[in-house]
Amino acid sequence: MNAPVLPSRALAGSTTVEPVLAVSGLAKSFSGHDILRGVDFALAPGQSTALIGANGSGKSTLLRCLVRLVEPTSGQVRMLGQEVDKLSPAALRRFRARVGIVWQRHNLVPRLSVLSNVVHGVQARMSGPRTWAQFLAPAPVRSEAMACLARVGLADRALARVDSLSGGQQQRVAIARMLMQRPEFILADEPDASLDPQTGQEVMELLLNLVRQDGLSLLVISHRLEHTLAYSDRILGLAQGRIALDRPTPGTDAALLRRFFDHEIAA
Repeated sequence: MNAPVLPSRALAGSTTVEPVLAVSGLAKSFSGHDILRGVDFALAPGQSTALIGANGSGKSTLLRCLVRLVEPTSGQVRMLGQEVDKLSPAALRRFRARVGIVWQRHNLVPRLSVLSNVVHGVQARMSGPRTWAQFLAPAPVRSEAMACLARVGLADRALARVDSLSGGQQQRVAIARMLMQRPEFILADEPDASLDPQTGQEVMELLLNLVRQDGLSLLVISHRLEHTLAYSDRILGLAQGRIALDRPTPGTDAALLRRFFDHEIAA
């Protein structure tokens, strides 16, 4: 089955805009158990898309398959103009540098400063010991890291140890580190899952602002229906290994999403 074709959008000097992500027939099995059974969808650039589904439906596996952190069993993924499933190991590393990922777990170095952790994000573009800590980094890298911290509201905590921060602040540091990659596409796996409601809302607002202000594209997994409705342009629902729900967020309400979950559980 081919990925659905998105409506073309006219631009000055061009006729169409290529989907930022097109997935066709994506399947993944573990030990003979089918997790993904032929996932098909395509995303237009500059949008926030929410991916929902019951626990164990394969949402996180799908995100990992998109950048081959988990190798798909079959299917095609085209992202940012590249056939991801055909990339060599070296080309795959370069491609991943263009994709920012925000996990539930922050994966920071607790004993290092906030600024050093953000500087680590430049490793997507640079290598060597000058990317290991803020005091070794070149002045332009430190300045860019401070600018990323300012965007997430933590410039005043730059020299604090990460383990002195709250969970919400650590998630903001992880987002600032991701920004140091200068990503073109963001994947977020329940970035609000371990946070209190207010802090989770602030993190989701941060991610949506990157879409609105920087023109990035976002695919985010969230279990909070209120966040799904407030911070997305489109909603995809994964059930029984396939996309079972695909609709624009405007005109969608919590009752409809609950029916989707009720039907999936009953099935």
